[in-house]
Amino acid sequence: MKILVAPLNWGLGHASRCVPLVQRLLNEGHEVILGGDGESLTLLRKHFPKLRYTYLAPLNLRYSKGQRQVWAMIKAMPRLLKWAIQDHLMLKALLREEHIDQVISDNRFGLYNKQTECVYVTHQLHIMLPNGWRWAEGIASRMHARIYARYNKVWVPDYEDPQQSLAGELSHPQNVQCTMYNVQYIGPLSRFQNNLKNLNNLSYDVVAVLSGLEPHRTLLENEIIVRYQDSAEQVLIVQGLMHRPNTRIKRGNLTIVPYMGDNELVSVLLGANHIIARSGYSTIMDLEALGLMDKAELIPTPGQPEQEYLATLHNKMQ
Repeated sequence: MKILVAPLNWGLGHASRCVPLVQRLLNEGHEVILGGDGESLTLLRKHFPKLRYTYLAPLNLRYSKGQRQVWAMIKAMPRLLKWAIQDHLMLKALLREEHIDQVISDNRFGLYNKQTECVYVTHQLHIMLPNGWRWAEGIASRMHARIYARYNKVWVPDYEDPQQSLAGELSHPQNVQCTMYNVQYIGPLSRFQNNLKNLNNLSYDVVAVLSGLEPHRTLLENEIIVRYQDSAEQVLIVQGLMHRPNTRIKRGNLTIVPYMGDNELVSVLLGANHIIARSGYSTIMDLEALGLMDKAELIPTPGQPEQEYLATLHNKMQ
């Protein structure tokens, strides 16, 4: 089969959890085409440099600097709609040029077409909103369901048993009839599941792995620098900037790198005494796969209710 895999470019989490999906497809003998834009496509291309790729509609969003993102997201709605329509038209044009047996879209809303089987990947069957907007969560979840109802299948990267769930209410909502939308729980997806061989001993006291939209990615980086710049601890900051040259900056006890390959990153995570990361779902799946949740300080992106919920959920479990 010829399969297009295309993640949302919203931080690196959507792309990173597509890595094991792509690898699984390649192991099964399928031809995979990578699709997307920005940092997420760059991450996939670095993992699979020999695969074909195609650019899809770019999405360049930023959060506000404040603690609440509701108005920033409301203002972005017209841009999101335009982006989804562009994605839909670009897929339609691609399918006119060549036959593709399956499209796997990780939260790209417009990548559906009746000419081929289309799969939607998401862990958010239930959409969480900030305090003061909780009354609208049912509306938001139904709007999301109208999007993925256009797809042939919905894959949820979580355990089917709610008692084992890593995403909690996000992937096991009470107000969504999952059977209506051909929802299938495919288990957690981590790019680190098979990266535990031939590891070097790379030891830092603290490892901070950054991701997410600006300006909060940079704001968190600056907070970590201020917190540890006068410390005796050896601190590594992985910026999550795939487009930067992979050079290291040494500032006393601080080491700063734009990104790391999987094997090297696994090595430093396993050797760390303390790990700092955003409470994005892909990060949680990675830490769970490595058995490192007990070392993690999960810091939600301000104003992002999903991450606030996940941080609270997993801090209670530790």
